Amino acid sequence: MINGSHVILSSRDPDADRAFFADVLGQPHVDAGGGWLIFKLPPAELAVHPSHGPTGHELYFMCDDVEATMRELRAKGVEFTQDISEERWGRLTRIRLPGGGEVGMYEPRHPRAIGL
Repeated sequence: MINGSHVILSSRDPDADRAFFADVLGQPHVDAGGGWLIFKLPPAELAVHPSHGPTGHELYFMCDDVEATMRELRAKGVEFTQDISEERWGRLTRIRLPGGGEVGMYEPRHPRAIGL
């Protein structure tokens, strides 16, 4: 029986991104050995979107109040690469990772699968 999922982010600077998730975002974690941190994620949902070109994977964090969460994270030095956009499904922004990548963060307006 499936009992969880494991998300992998590729990074040009994995040590910096691991430190960001641990120290700035405060994600609980374990060291799997040699500095390979495995992070506990908040409850998650999975959506499958159509693609007419290359396929890929994305990570989005969800929050209850995107403006308040952005203020909290900016106070910790987090850089946002996108102003809040109003989408049909939620209020969206993007966070710059130290390794150069990005993750999304949004305040959902869609029905939530968490808690099913």
